[in-house]
Amino acid sequence: MLLRFSFGLLLLCSSHVLHAALPDFAQIVEERSPAVVKIIAEATAPVATSRDQMPELEELEQLPEALRRFFQYRNPPAPRAGGTGSGFIISDDGYIVTNHHVVDGADTVIVRMSDRREFDAEVVGTDQRSDLALLRVSATNLPFVSLGSSSDLRVGQWVLAIGSPFGLDYSVTAGIVSAKGRSLPTERGENYVPFIQTDVAINPGNSGGPLFDLSGDVVGVNSQIFTRSGGSIGLSFAIPAKVVANIIDQLKARGEVVRGWLGVSIQDVNKTLADSFDLDRPRGALIAQVGGGSPAERAGLESGDIIVEVDGESIEVSADLPHVVGLLAPGTIVDVTVIREGESKGLRVEIGALEADEVARIETSTNEPGVLRVLGMTLRDAEEADDETAADVRGGAVVVDVEMASPAFEAGIRPNDIVTRFGRTAISRLDDMQQAVDKIDAGDSVPMRLTRQGTPLFIGIKVPEND
Repeated sequence: MLLRFSFGLLLLCSSHVLHAALPDFAQIVEERSPAVVKIIAEATAPVATSRDQMPELEELEQLPEALRRFFQYRNPPAPRAGGTGSGFIISDDGYIVTNHHVVDGADTVIVRMSDRREFDAEVVGTDQRSDLALLRVSATNLPFVSLGSSSDLRVGQWVLAIGSPFGLDYSVTAGIVSAKGRSLPTERGENYVPFIQTDVAINPGNSGGPLFDLSGDVVGVNSQIFTRSGGSIGLSFAIPAKVVANIIDQLKARGEVVRGWLGVSIQDVNKTLADSFDLDRPRGALIAQVGGGSPAERAGLESGDIIVEVDGESIEVSADLPHVVGLLAPGTIVDVTVIREGESKGLRVEIGALEADEVARIETSTNEPGVLRVLGMTLRDAEEADDETAADVRGGAVVVDVEMASPAFEAGIRPNDIVTRFGRTAISRLDDMQQAVDKIDAGDSVPMRLTRQGTPLFIGIKVPEND
């Protein structure tokens, strides 16, 4: 009996402790929801009543009177197209944050508040790269919320969202931070937002709405979901407040965004590359190419350098680099740490400017002459290769064939790749390749720099041990 009572008391106490540990979102919702708004974006759809779609005059004369009048005098209003999203007020004088994709292409934008007041909104500016937009309404003494510190967020921390999913205004959902620094490249392959991943239920209509921490500060702007059904499956992504603050300040000041720019093409460092570059573990952003006249070239950065730190921020994977550099103001001089030929080297770099409409791209080119078989690949001088890809290249050795199950094949080298560096030797012609191969030993891991369909990249290749 005593045992049964003790067990019941233990369950009661455990239940009480568990209940006490769960957060109460009610006060945050009550205090912050008046600053959350619904965004109604409208655009004039094309009207399918152009003159070439109307009956000809002769045809009209053959129609009955009622139908002739219908065609002669019918002038229907242009249909409206658009969508809805969410947003939040960040100042009492009417500045509002939402997503770029919510208002993109809209002719009119209406902001509806929780008390059912509506305002016509001016689009101050938008930024497609970060998917953010700044609106303003003509009103004062509005309720507003503050941006918090997304840098202090921890994985596993509670967060909640308020928005209008599927038009259901001011719905509240909660969950935890699932991960930080997620990279979701855009259609143009750009990657300037280290997204916060959460399991908060986010659905169409939540876009542009706030993600709150338990202090009631906005730590992110809900932007994307991963779904196979069109609804939430627990994979939602928010733009961190740190990025939001930077973008909004620029949009407010000049209506557009300018980002920091280095002018390098980069790739991740895998285990094979880490071994070949004498790194203790895979880390950093490997420079595959340095743009001519770029800030990186002026600072002395080189192809083959591995960037491991910028302005005190650690670069663990290549996606971290644009996240850090993009938030730096052009003209800022920062310390950059690279691993070059196995040694750490510090450089001072003046950050350049990637203009609002400029595409972050480095154009590649290369071209020249022979035949060499090594590590399972057959190479020719670029000038003698039949493949069209070599015609746009200056120098290098073109891979014309790769044997199945060879070291080259296992490393991922494929026909039409152009080798421009082997180990620490630049490859301009086959003679260079032969000399570079003569320097390697059995069992070595060697980094190879390639150009593949105009894009530079590094691949690590393992030289087999002698039998």
